[in-house]
Order: sequence, then C-alpha cells, then structure tokens
Amino acid sequence: MKPAPVADAAAPAAGSKKKLMIIAIAGVLLLGGGAGAGWFFLHGSADAETHEEAPKKKKKEKKESVKTEYVPVEQFVVNLQPEGEGDQYLQVQFTLQVDGPEQAVLIKDNMVKVRSRVLLLLSGKKASEISTIAGKQQLAAEIKAVVQAPFEESGDEQEVSDVLFTSFIIQ
Repeated sequence: MKPAPVADAAAPAAGSKKKLMIIAIAGVLLLGGGAGAGWFFLHGSADAETHEEAPKKKKKEKKESVKTEYVPVEQFVVNLQPEGEGDQYLQVQFTLQVDGPEQAVLIKDNMVKVRSRVLLLLSGKKASEISTIAGKQQLAAEIKAVVQAPFEESGDEQEVSDVLFTSFIIQ
C-alpha cells in the first residue's frame, strides 16, 4: 500500500510542472505580443506621420508666410434674454486671431462695427445657451461669423481664424 502514495505524489508534481511551463510560455507570448504592439504603435505611427507630413508641410509653409496677429476686443457687459425671475448679465472679453497685419489693421479700423455686431449677437442670447462648453464654442463660431462679414457692401470677408475668450462671466 505504500507504493500507491508515491505514485500519487509524483502525479501532482508532474501536473504542476506542466502548469508552470504553460504559464511561463503564456507569459512569454504576452510579453512578446505587448512588445510587438508597442513597437508597431510607436514606429507605425511615426511612419504614418512621415507619409502625411509632406502635404502638411506645404500648408504650414503657406501659413507661415502670413503672420498670425491677435486683436484684443474690449470687454462687453450685456443683459441676457430673461429665462425666469431676475436679470442675468454676461461679462465677456475675447481676442480675435487674424491672418496677417493687414487684417489686424482692418479689424482695428472697423472696431465700432465689430463691437456693434457682437453686442447685438450677445444681447440675444440666454444664459442656458452659453453656459456649457458646447454653448461657448457655438458662441465663438457665431462671433467669428459676424466679424468675418464684410464691412463694406461689396467688400471681402475678414480673415478671422479664431475667437479666444479671455474672460467669460454669467451673473
């Protein structure tokens, strides 16, 4: 009866060695797969960027020839459209990003028209429309659109690249 326990003891030892070997192989495969995936994402992305950079460089060269200018616009304080009891106000200040010094001078020379257009736009808003991030982004797009509209009846549009809020308070 003693030989039976010896055989039972050898069977678990052989089974644990097989399990250990399977775990070790699985670990090596996982590490190899992870390393391969990391290499692919690092080098594959770089190769893709290299192929895409050629057209982007041409666009950048065109943009670099026109220097970006920033035109600060004085602060606005407007009554917002009522949504319940009490008045709500918007205090906002922003800067216009324009393409080149000629556009900056054009905007500055017509700042009265810019402020009038923006004032009319802002005073037609409700606090709930502009209190979210999406609302602020929409407002920036609307400000950009009204500023880009030609100052003269048959004139060209202004080249405004972006509207950058520097202060935004709803009270």
